Amino acid sequence: MVRKNREIAFYGKGGIGKSTMVSNVAAALAEEGKRVLVVGCDPKSDCTRNLRGDVVMPTVTKILLEKTSAPLELSEFVYGKEIKAEDIVYEGFKGIACIEVGGPEPGVGCAGRGVSLAIDLIHRIVLDKLEPDIIFYDILGDIVCGGFGMNLRKGFADQAIIVTSSDYLAVFAANNICKGIYRYADRSGTPLGGIIYNVRGLLDDISLVEEFADEIGSRIIGDVKNSRSIMESEIYAQTVIEREPESGTADAFRALAKKVIDNTDCISPRPLTDEKLAELAQKIRERTRLSHEETAEGSR
Repeated sequence: MVRKNREIAFYGKGGIGKSTMVSNVAAALAEEGKRVLVVGCDPKSDCTRNLRGDVVMPTVTKILLEKTSAPLELSEFVYGKEIKAEDIVYEGFKGIACIEVGGPEPGVGCAGRGVSLAIDLIHRIVLDKLEPDIIFYDILGDIVCGGFGMNLRKGFADQAIIVTSSDYLAVFAANNICKGIYRYADRSGTPLGGIIYNVRGLLDDISLVEEFADEIGSRIIGDVKNSRSIMESEIYAQTVIEREPESGTADAFRALAKKVIDNTDCISPRPLTDEKLAELAQKIRERTRLSHEETAEGSR
């Protein structure tokens, strides 16, 4: 059977706002009647929190541990046990299907390997039952082991979208993700669909991310300004779409959702060399210094 759903993987440095983007974009699409599945691939198991109102849900890892008699090494999990879609799927806002992969106990097993196994399991037992129009994977991007890169290598997703700010560590992580995409894009891997700019850290300068996007051969497909609405909604484990549906920020997420779902301009990126990355880092440091000085001057 040929699937007609879209599968999009969101990558980025931890704490950069991937889950904020994914959950609000998912909520905006669900408003329009789309059947959406969100798969959280962070060991903290909090990617779908804003869609399920802080309700505790079982993770794929936990269910696998309960259903199998294998040791805790995720690589030793085997299929063939009686695992059903309803064991790992939780219904969130507007009927959005939520799955959290979870992770092994600290010091035991490989969380990245768990992501690989979980995505395979989801394709085996969930997709035919739910028949989603859109699947979003929320994947930690500053861990570059093979397990977390499996989605790129196997090409499960139609495209990868990188979320980054103008902070150097976020750009550094974004460039590492581009290296993974480049490595596998020409071998049936997942291509890069574009970049979402999100304000985090001390510096808000979209031009630096535009320069990065241009250097790698991509573009910024959308951005959402930081706002009180986002912060307050997340305190209550909700999306802005749910908590403040009439706000300008909710409309901004609706506009972003349209850009994400309409985007088909995928490429194999050209990752920055160490020298180019160092040049960009110097610009970021200088812009940050100037921003500090302007802030200090304005406070006098």
